[in-house]
Amino acid sequence: MIQLRPSSSTPLPPRQVPLPPLRVLLIDTGREWRGEQRQVHLLAAGLRERGHEPLVVVTPRSPLHQRLRSEGIAVSAMTMANRLDLLAVRRLRRLISTWRPAVVHAHDARSHSLAVTALVGWRNSLPLVVTRRTPAVPRSLLRYGWRVSRFIAISGAVRDALTAAGVPEAQVALVYPGVSLPPDAGKRAPRDWRSECGWAADTVLAGVVGEFAMPGALPTLGAVMNSLDADVRARLRVIVLGGRAGGRIRIGGVEAFRAGFVHDIQQAIAGLDLMLHPGSAEGLGTAVIDAMSQGVPCVSFDGGSVAEIIEPGHSGLLVPSGDIGAYAAALSRVVSDSALRSTLTKGGLRRALAFAPAHCIDGTVAVYRQAIP
Repeated sequence: MIQLRPSSSTPLPPRQVPLPPLRVLLIDTGREWRGEQRQVHLLAAGLRERGHEPLVVVTPRSPLHQRLRSEGIAVSAMTMANRLDLLAVRRLRRLISTWRPAVVHAHDARSHSLAVTALVGWRNSLPLVVTRRTPAVPRSLLRYGWRVSRFIAISGAVRDALTAAGVPEAQVALVYPGVSLPPDAGKRAPRDWRSECGWAADTVLAGVVGEFAMPGALPTLGAVMNSLDADVRARLRVIVLGGRAGGRIRIGGVEAFRAGFVHDIQQAIAGLDLMLHPGSAEGLGTAVIDAMSQGVPCVSFDGGSVAEIIEPGHSGLLVPSGDIGAYAAALSRVVSDSALRSTLTKGGLRRALAFAPAHCIDGTVAVYRQAIP
């Protein structure tokens, strides 16, 4: 066999030089296991899988601390009482000096403030990346924004809030959160809420999770339930995930169960028929993505960033923000129409693919590369 070699005049393809792995210092001050901590865990695990070297600064004995340790991901436990905790600043500064990361990544407002203070007088070649999760326009950019090399916005609404506050568009990167299913997700049975609560097999189970499970948010949900027809209320049951466990309660005349914190949120969501999102604004609403990935359609107000997730009529139902009557009508439709629930389930499973972990991790690494001088 004759192999043709390129002549001296034939240009050779450019040599692909592999980019060096990165040392990344991640900081999260959360004390609970919520969507933010799940994203930090997903990112740290994904960085390690890609050959990078993450070190995560966490609150001692927090769920994130325990999860990272159990998986062998490098972690530094550090008490961070508030934004002005000078002892935490000194410890953080010492850690940065000793470990010498290529980039520092703060994941919440407190860690943002602590990192800015710890980096005072530090060389400008050490970039600070900050993830912003709320669509509220920030008010303290003069104090904290000057040292940030890049902001990561988890939704278009968050990005718009940052630019409205005066952050240059080039300094803001849109990176949607990722949702990762456990390797054995398809083998585990969904949580059987009907058996646990003693409810009939033909009841329709709707869940509410996160900040919408807090006592202050339940009156809105109660107003929706009171607007339902009696036959819909008789068939519907609500599972409240998050907050304090309280057992059986009634929300606007509908039987409900306050489950409180659950360790396996995805298995808990998989046991539902619907997800309810009765809030007016949220950074993105990862619980909605979780629900979609489990085949559970969502009914939501269209405020905040949730409209970036749900395709109305295809992967969920959206109603005008604050319109209790419209929300009750949409909920009645999906409770009464099993074919509609099936359509929304299929659309949600397809839509959830857009939030695969690889997109989030690779997008974040690209931001790191851009921030490093």
